[in-house]
Amino acid sequence: MSVAERWPLKFQIGARTLFSVRRRLVRVPLELRDVLSGEAPALPPLPRRADGWSVTSLPEPLLDALRPERGIAFVRQHYTRYHTDLTTGFDAWFAGLSGNARSGLKRKAKKLAEANDGSLDVRTYRTPAELAEFHGLARRVAARTYQEKLLGAGLPDTTAFRAGMQGKGAAGEAFGWLLFVGGTPIAYLYCPMAQGDVRYDYVGHDPAWSDWSPGSVLHMEAFRTLFADPVAQRFDFTEGEGQHKRQFSTGGTPCADLLLLRGTIANRATVAGLRAFDGGVARVKRAREWPVVGRLVARVRRG
Repeated sequence: MSVAERWPLKFQIGARTLFSVRRRLVRVPLELRDVLSGEAPALPPLPRRADGWSVTSLPEPLLDALRPERGIAFVRQHYTRYHTDLTTGFDAWFAGLSGNARSGLKRKAKKLAEANDGSLDVRTYRTPAELAEFHGLARRVAARTYQEKLLGAGLPDTTAFRAGMQGKGAAGEAFGWLLFVGGTPIAYLYCPMAQGDVRYDYVGHDPAWSDWSPGSVLHMEAFRTLFADPVAQRFDFTEGEGQHKRQFSTGGTPCADLLLLRGTIANRATVAGLRAFDGGVARVKRAREWPVVGRLVARVRRG
């Protein structure tokens, strides 16, 4: 039976949530294999007290297939779901990057190697015991990252998460990587895998090293591991855009996050508010080049 959770619909500017309205939603998150299948997902039954469904990463050509005859359909955001084909080999992938990207990554890797007595120290963690060690070291980095301090999205520090990570490790379905300088971890990347698709789940670096681009260098070295592992078929960059995702990917699918809600007065009011708010944010973004507006938007985004 499908379960409806009280899920926040956020009124958000950049990374800052001004407020949110909670609705009981049945979540339908599409995995990469679902996105690439080209088939509309089957929606699970809606419990009696649920407000509707939240479908994420729905390929844009399938939007009309899920629009209800009654009720409300509201597209919250559009983005490209990026992925990388891991069957082509590291050298072919690296050669496919732009010249500027290749030279930039080589330069950044060399700089970090020089800071570590001449060699790049990247360590891979796969087994349950290795992942237990990885979690402890990665948490030291995560506690300092903006992902955790600003977004609450750092590597989780719960017993359930650690047990799940080690369980994936026992099944050969988890990858952890750490980048060290002088024996101290400065960046981490954790990716679980399902049916050959490796998910870009948790990433972060020590902000003191931001100018050195440790995240990009660590990801490049993680790709060396994945391209050499026959069980890894694709790398899934999940929802959302970003220069790093565009640069490292070999393909992408235009997607949307779709809300399908019952046509109640409360739901109609919520969607009207979201439409007005999102429209206002879009207009402000277009005006960011104006000096006064640009400074104001930057202040609001930072909080």
